[in-house]
Amino acid sequence: MDIGIDKIGFYVPKDYIDIVELAKARDVDPDKFTIGIGQDKQAVPKPYQDAVTLAASSADSILSAEDKKDLGLLIVGTESSVDESKSTAAFLMDLLDLPEDIRAFEIKQACFGATAGLMTAYDYISQNPDKKALVIATDIARYGIKTPGEVTQGAGSVAMIVSQNPRVLKLNHKSVYMTKNVGDFWRPTFSKTAFARGKYSNEIYVDFFQTLWDKYQAKYDATIDDFDTLLFHIPYTKMGTKALRTLDGKIDADKYAELTSHYQASIRFSRSVGNLYTGSLYLGLLSYLINGAKAGENLLMFSYGSGAVGELYSAEIQPTFAQGFDQANILKMLDDRQKMSIEAYEKMYQVEYENGTIVDPETVSEKFYLSEIKDNERLYKKA
Repeated sequence: MDIGIDKIGFYVPKDYIDIVELAKARDVDPDKFTIGIGQDKQAVPKPYQDAVTLAASSADSILSAEDKKDLGLLIVGTESSVDESKSTAAFLMDLLDLPEDIRAFEIKQACFGATAGLMTAYDYISQNPDKKALVIATDIARYGIKTPGEVTQGAGSVAMIVSQNPRVLKLNHKSVYMTKNVGDFWRPTFSKTAFARGKYSNEIYVDFFQTLWDKYQAKYDATIDDFDTLLFHIPYTKMGTKALRTLDGKIDADKYAELTSHYQASIRFSRSVGNLYTGSLYLGLLSYLINGAKAGENLLMFSYGSGAVGELYSAEIQPTFAQGFDQANILKMLDDRQKMSIEAYEKMYQVEYENGTIVDPETVSEKFYLSEIKDNERLYKKA
């Protein structure tokens, strides 16, 4: 039985800042951000948007009445959870009008959460072939104004419906994974922004990729020629480049050039959106599917979550892959966004809703939004 991704939905907030303008405001050479980090634009969410509303928006773009009827599992991968007890998935039940006979929960392991959800969904469908699973990656990456990590912020969500006979991507059920207790990145419960040891995190990321690639080759008697494209977790696009470069000089030059060309197609969206944390790998997948993929290609996908968990797995692009997402709508959504000034971005970044907040619906420009915080409970509405 073939199992994999049948549909992909994506959502990005309507506002963004220009990375060159951010660099100038921070008195930094723009090349350091656009070339050294590899970013052009950064998505900026409204104060009434959070992991819940972003998730609802991406899932709503692909869920049909038939999908809802067949759903048996809902998993949300996020490190931007709004509650230490209630899962993001539970909030989505009403917003998305889902039937109650669904197992729904949230997974947290830095940027690895969505991949953990995807693999769990694979196992679920293998035992329940008549059902579907919805896996959502949703995050707001925040490091703080004028911090070293500011240039690698971002926001958005990717939703995936997993089923048998998938139209987009068949998972080959070939993977290797590893976990180590690593202090490269963390966000304590008291903090709204993350802490990171940037250089160390890059080193761990590359080390995980190299180790897992060695393990994959040994376990499956594989070579790089078995794959057409390598996709990476890309919190910023230069990070994936660092892992890809470990193959330079070790494989055929033409093959390396091909992989590099395909990688450029996979980072096009991320360059203009920024860091999606759990969704970064899957935004790269969507970017490649729209900007360069061909049916029948074999993919090798590297997922990484600080702290740290990594997984390397293979998948195959299906002949019907273009039927699994709304390309025109995704491109329009990216093109129609509005640029914010750095001053406006800084002011909005400082807005924090607290108990007693009531959002004026007249100011809302999104379908799903945080409407009120009453008795410390977050309440949501859809326009």
